[in-house]
Amino acid sequence: MDKLHPTFNDIFNESCRQIDRPEGKDLGVPPFPLLITGITGVAGYNALAYFQARFPNQIHGILPPDTIGFHAPNVHFCNPENYEELDTIFEKYHFQAILDCSGNCALKACQLDPIIAWSLNVVVIENLVRLSRKHSIRLVHLSVDMVYGGRENGGYTEDEPPCPVNVYGQTMVEGEKVVASEDPFASILRISMPMGSSFNGHAGAIDWIASRFKKNRHATLYYDEVRTPTYTDCLNRVFRVFLTNDYSGILNAGGPQAVSLYQMAQIINRAGGFDPDLLFGLMKDESCPVPPRVSNCTLNSERLAEVLGYPPFDPWPLDPDLMPTSRNWHYDRKPGEQGSVPYMNRVLALNSANYK
Repeated sequence: MDKLHPTFNDIFNESCRQIDRPEGKDLGVPPFPLLITGITGVAGYNALAYFQARFPNQIHGILPPDTIGFHAPNVHFCNPENYEELDTIFEKYHFQAILDCSGNCALKACQLDPIIAWSLNVVVIENLVRLSRKHSIRLVHLSVDMVYGGRENGGYTEDEPPCPVNVYGQTMVEGEKVVASEDPFASILRISMPMGSSFNGHAGAIDWIASRFKKNRHATLYYDEVRTPTYTDCLNRVFRVFLTNDYSGILNAGGPQAVSLYQMAQIINRAGGFDPDLLFGLMKDESCPVPPRVSNCTLNSERLAEVLGYPPFDPWPLDPDLMPTSRNWHYDRKPGEQGSVPYMNRVLALNSANYK
């Protein structure tokens, strides 16, 4: 994606090149029509492009009525917190499956306004589950690693009880409970940091951090907040399998490589060719963050690989030379090394192993 900020069409065109049979496995065909929610978020935005590239005229999305500048086919304006509005769209298009990528992951906004967080992260799920049961259709719901607060070595498994430390994590746990209790046939996938381009150019890890550097602004990230990021094009294939199969319950869907937020920023800084002096790091206990930050909430996703029959995620970043080896690694540029935003998008927002 050799552009400063890829459009939906750019991501759609790249999605057309994705390999459909990882490890020789048939990914299957989801029930149609398929509704994807949360399409302004990184995971939903990239999933919409992937599925629309594969199955034209069968994939729909919904957007809040005040959304401006989103250009994709079969996208409908709807307030998902309003059950009647959702029900009207379901009656019109007769959806046979839902990929639920909805939710407000703005940590500070959730912490300062728990009522809004509950509305977006729980009420919306309640409405979708009510409709999935009403129409007896497949629901795949995305949760997040931040249902855990973190510990020294991370590595959380599905059997460990959630222990969120902020309102966002707490409401995501409540969303999981709604799905598990009201639709026992649904799948819940706990994702970590989805790495791909965003709709607005400043959502998600890559675009938010890069947006700071592009404007010559400092970015301060934590050394001890550690996650298990995944390329969105790897996630898309997992979503496809679970829309097709009948697995029910919770599975972790984090990548195989632990990466701290500071390391993510180092990688983006160097790959994008930005000024290394713009990046600062600190331990989360050295500040008074609002909301409280997680520490190491890396996920153990071995059970997901067992269900699929193959390991679904390559490490992010794919190139081992892009993984920092010290806190000053982003300064250690080789003679002639020239990072750029297009290069950053091509190697960090796309996994080249998934393309022909």
